[in-house]
Amino acid sequence: MSIYDFTVNDNKGNSVSLSEFKGKVLLIVNTATKCGLTPQYEGLEKLYEKYRDRGFEILDFPCNQFAFQAPGSAEKIDSFCTLKYNTKFRRFEKIKVNGGDTAPIYQYLKKQKPGRIEWNFAKFLIDRNGQVSERFSPQEKPETLEGAIEKLLNE
Repeated sequence: MSIYDFTVNDNKGNSVSLSEFKGKVLLIVNTATKCGLTPQYEGLEKLYEKYRDRGFEILDFPCNQFAFQAPGSAEKIDSFCTLKYNTKFRRFEKIKVNGGDTAPIYQYLKKQKPGRIEWNFAKFLIDRNGQVSERFSPQEKPETLEGAIEKLLNE
């Protein structure tokens, strides 16, 4: 099994097979727009701009489970991210990352790198074969992931 076995909905409600990302290095992040860590969007966009031409993608999954810090519709979240941080990476439907209603993709991620998602902006780095390579805590700033991303892009 790999990340490519999952289908998720994008922020417009369209079904997206993650097999669309075969051969790419992925960073999967649960995000929030009203969190102290929200400025990480800026660092995420810088990573995306720096590495996208080498086969790097960021998959943004808004999550309202932590202190209700991702309120609003998909359209409002998208507008906020675009206007405030000029993000261009892919955004998906709001999901749950813990508990009985955990999205299947997050069940898989947590099985590969165990533990509850502790807060917004937990990050999972996926290799070009769709396998979970590393998990990073919410406090780890996006720029600290460059070495790990470079390593996977060079494999």
